[in-house]
Amino acid sequence: MTLTQPGRYPDRDRNEHGRAENARPRDRFGQPLPRGAVDEMAHKEEPGDVVSTVGEAFGKAVELFDQERFFEAHEFLEYIWKHEQVDPADRSFWKGVTQVAVGCCHAQRGNDAGAVTLLERAVASMQPYPSPYHGVDKEALSRAALRVAEEIRAHGAGPELAFPDFPRT
Repeated sequence: MTLTQPGRYPDRDRNEHGRAENARPRDRFGQPLPRGAVDEMAHKEEPGDVVSTVGEAFGKAVELFDQERFFEAHEFLEYIWKHEQVDPADRSFWKGVTQVAVGCCHAQRGNDAGAVTLLERAVASMQPYPSPYHGVDKEALSRAALRVAEEIRAHGAGPELAFPDFPRT
């Protein structure tokens, strides 16, 4: 059962516990569209439905990231970040990796401030960890995130930015 809860976001779909639901159609960058619009993400897969391990989720996240499908990539990275198999000491690292994808998603949507904030926050979250770490070239990912943030500052956010491939080790 989906409810609409009054307040700051009156048109936001909520479940019976008051948590946000993703019932509205979305554009190719994951931005909610008006009800009745064509859902450009109808093909989207939920991590819990298509992967069963952190390793599988990482492979899928990298594939989506390299296709510049950052909204979808972030969901697979978030699956890793919050998965019970992940050591709690590594959660900040995976949160940072996830924030790179979210920052790129905000950049695609034209949200300059949100993109820059998330990209810089991502680098800070990953900073204490070595490179490489859990199959991620952390230094390359951090440099790429900061380069995208600088490009946004110089030219503005948008889907035409030169986004990096995911730096696996």
